[in-house]
Amino acid sequence: MMTDYIGKPANRVDGAAKVTGAAKYAAEFTAPDLVYGVVVSSAIAKGKITRLDTSTALALEGVLQIFTHENRPNLAWFDKNYQDEDAPPGAPFRPLYDEKILFSMQPIALVVAETLEIARYAASLVQVEYETETPTTNLEANRAQAYIPKKYKAAEPSPRGNAKEAIVQAPVKTDATYFHTSEHHNPMEMHASTVIYQPDGTLLIYDKTQGTQNSQKYISKIFNLSPAEAHVVSPYVGGAFGSGLRPQYQLFLTVLAAQELKRSVRVMLTRQQMFSFGHRPATLQQVQLGAAPDGALQAIIHENFSETSQFEDYTENQVNWSAMLYNCSDVHLEHKLVALDVYTPLDMRAPGGVTGMYALESAMDELAYELKMDPLELRLKNYTDIDLSKDNPFSSKELRACYQQGAERFGWSKRNPTPRSMREGKNLVGWGLATGAWEVKQQQASAKAILSIGGKLTVSSATSDIGTGTYTIMTQIAADTLGLPLENVTFLLGDSSLPEAPLQGGSWTAASVGTAVQMVCAQIGEKLFSQARSIPNSPFAKAKFTDIIFANGQMQLKTDPMQALSILEIMRQSGLSSVAGEATAKPEAKQKKYSMFTHSAVFAEVKVDEDFGTVHVTRVISAIAGGRVLNPKTARSQIIGGIVWGIGMALEEESMLDHQFGRFMNHDLAEYHVPVNADIHDLDVIFVEEHDDIVNPIGVKGMGEIGIVGTAAAIANAIYHATGKRVRELPITLDKLL
Repeated sequence: MMTDYIGKPANRVDGAAKVTGAAKYAAEFTAPDLVYGVVVSSAIAKGKITRLDTSTALALEGVLQIFTHENRPNLAWFDKNYQDEDAPPGAPFRPLYDEKILFSMQPIALVVAETLEIARYAASLVQVEYETETPTTNLEANRAQAYIPKKYKAAEPSPRGNAKEAIVQAPVKTDATYFHTSEHHNPMEMHASTVIYQPDGTLLIYDKTQGTQNSQKYISKIFNLSPAEAHVVSPYVGGAFGSGLRPQYQLFLTVLAAQELKRSVRVMLTRQQMFSFGHRPATLQQVQLGAAPDGALQAIIHENFSETSQFEDYTENQVNWSAMLYNCSDVHLEHKLVALDVYTPLDMRAPGGVTGMYALESAMDELAYELKMDPLELRLKNYTDIDLSKDNPFSSKELRACYQQGAERFGWSKRNPTPRSMREGKNLVGWGLATGAWEVKQQQASAKAILSIGGKLTVSSATSDIGTGTYTIMTQIAADTLGLPLENVTFLLGDSSLPEAPLQGGSWTAASVGTAVQMVCAQIGEKLFSQARSIPNSPFAKAKFTDIIFANGQMQLKTDPMQALSILEIMRQSGLSSVAGEATAKPEAKQKKYSMFTHSAVFAEVKVDEDFGTVHVTRVISAIAGGRVLNPKTARSQIIGGIVWGIGMALEEESMLDHQFGRFMNHDLAEYHVPVNADIHDLDVIFVEEHDDIVNPIGVKGMGEIGIVGTAAAIANAIYHATGKRVRELPITLDKLL
């Protein structure tokens, strides 16, 4: 039997549960006394409620209660009680706190009834009158009010050299402004919470979240509950992409109703209400590049304006990429916020990276044309093995290999560099490329393991699986470490009572939780080894732990695999019914001496109808240097998903704000466009071999974000090559090309 699983394309261990419907999501758990809550959303974006009449709705048979700011119980007072692990500086939004309206579709009431249908109808009967103020929602029109947030100011990279003087002196230069509008996450599963009110008054909470312990801490602080009184569970998540990093308001409202009514309650947001909270912020970026005639960069100036709410300072690392990706001695970066009457933006797949790299990589393409230089050659000319923003070497960087392998498979050398020079019938053909990078991090994480005498191993950690394959890769790591069949290993996650784990985000789960899983399984192995040495006539009596390996359900000598004992035999002869352990993995000190990134090179082909301006992305090749690939199948799936989203970002995704009303108008999947099957053609992924023993003991870098970074820029650059028209505003819709 095979027991070396790391690096193998194992099928998802949770796949069968998902395709058969056995996997249950937050709104699918139930209880005999379950009642239903429906959120009433504000009809205005700014102002205050002057009258709120619930009498007609309350008179409806089956309606139990309507919660508003007028009858909300006294809860925690300080802002810190409402701040979660992912909260930016400021005063977090408090649902039903007072009469003030801070953003469109703000929750202003929760109707709770015996059935969902009654609750929904009763919600339509709640009468509300407002005193309306004119909302401020236009980023570009309010640039004059931009400010540098305190948190960012403290961490802002220092200027390198004198970029403003160098840009003036540079023989070749570009200066362009790039914009993209807000985007919303739109996972398949809407945000929902089901709170089961237990006979002893404790709460069993099923929440759509990327961190059960974050949700638990959040409600525990607000409602003064102990961990035992608020048990949060989230075994499956139907997509999140960052929308579940912060507890959303339905969790607060569901717990509030359950506590007050002493009943089990479910609240699920509608698709329209999914547009009422965090989103990728609208961003305006000015990038100036200066270069010598041979393409050597002499100056980079990257200035950014990004939206935030009126009550929190949400910041992303949007400009920092320009300081580390290329060799340039004179760099100036600036990141400013514009406070608008919207909900606080929220991390969305590759936050900051996908935005900042879109502007930088578009600017690099423009510079290449100014220089009459191949865009790939320009990037290689300015390649660096040192992160000049920190003066650190990279722990590993196989970006050159990404360029080389991606270009070779794509056929980049056959590209005619002149815009509008390549065509296929009525279609103009364009080829573009862009670089991608994403920061690699390892967070502290813990895991527990129990090995039974029957040879079954159960490993657990409170992490999540938002569709990335966490269940599977953790099972692979555990099975590989102890040499057990994959089917003998069970990995438990998504439960606040399990060992502590960070939020699932930032592409750090494999590195953080994976290291903890490997550590605890090695700990189990050491305990088995200690017992095995004492067994009569043991082949390991004089061996050291480093002399043995686990494979095929056995402990074996590395030098002579025939000298072996089965794990079951070791436990039986030692009188052990089980072996247990718990381990905590932390980042190692040596990591501080290096800059750690995943890198990619993205090559895209587009075909643009010359008459109608319609764009088809016919080919994308993404070459990834992401350290050790734990599972090529799930890793490829992550990259493909990121590429698809990059196509959406480039051509389709746009949350359209009506600035008169301060409301997102296309708040459904009919009008908020995302790629569908007909939009997706030939996508290819190359995993470039990369060894890195600095990032973490497993050598993994993470694949969740890197697939989307660079994709939109590569497509935008390909569109310019096809048409000769430079569009600097995403999404690139046909009206911008005609």
